[in-house]
Amino acid sequence: MFKDLFGKPKYVTVKSREKQEREDISPDSHLWTKCSNCNAIVFNKKLVENLMVCSECNYHFRISARDRLAITVDEDSFQEFGADIHSEDPLDFPDYKEKLLQAKIKTGLDEAVLTGEAVINGFPVVIGVMDFTFMGGSMGSVVGEKITLAVEKSLETKKPLVLITTAGGARMQEGLVSLMQMAKTSAAVKKLDNAGILYICIMTDPTSGGVTASFASIADIIMAESGALIAFAGPRVIKQTISADLPEGFQRAEFLLEHGMVDMVVDRKDMKSQLARILMIHQQGVRNCG
Repeated sequence: MFKDLFGKPKYVTVKSREKQEREDISPDSHLWTKCSNCNAIVFNKKLVENLMVCSECNYHFRISARDRLAITVDEDSFQEFGADIHSEDPLDFPDYKEKLLQAKIKTGLDEAVLTGEAVINGFPVVIGVMDFTFMGGSMGSVVGEKITLAVEKSLETKKPLVLITTAGGARMQEGLVSLMQMAKTSAAVKKLDNAGILYICIMTDPTSGGVTASFASIADIIMAESGALIAFAGPRVIKQTISADLPEGFQRAEFLLEHGMVDMVVDRKDMKSQLARILMIHQQGVRNCG
């Protein structure tokens, strides 16, 4: 079951977060992965079975949007919408079209977010899942449009909205068109609030920049995956700016829970059941009010 969950062969090559910046895995990369948090050598088959979480230190490796859907929604329940929307090049930015094409080939996605309707343990939802491997999960015009479409679908169907975020910020190749998505998505979410429709955001590693500063931080319930980096500006930028050492675990999910920015921190293996619990309580409340 688990070997098929992530669309990988029985023995897979798994990359740590630092692998995305530099090569840092064990010599026999088809069988083993070196955890960049605790340096343990993890058998890839076991890593996949553990939903890409290190069994030694609970380090959560990044996973794709499709893999995230596979472990979050009920089997065969996801019905995508918004797939026909594609990014343009409004500023005629150098090499942007080529980078978009490379990202599509690399990820098999058309953009940095998948949107659709699905079911979670029997509870219908509208869901959007971002993918960091598509240009760093950057929010351009299409990401903003698809998030807004998800909000509008939630308004139309009265289904709760679940957004799972991972992002490096606004997409610089689209300039102000990209920055405008912060206001656009926030205004759309306000309509959900006015209509009394539940909106849950799950922040995963990393969620930063304009996504953090807009729709990700204004949900009714904000969940975070264990160890996720959640920030506007990254810790290295802040440290260089203020020339001071930062607290231990600064901007990690657990630190932000202590300081009131997120409502709960949940391990990957427990995320679906926690979501289902919240959806069940919400549905019961709606019935009682009705």
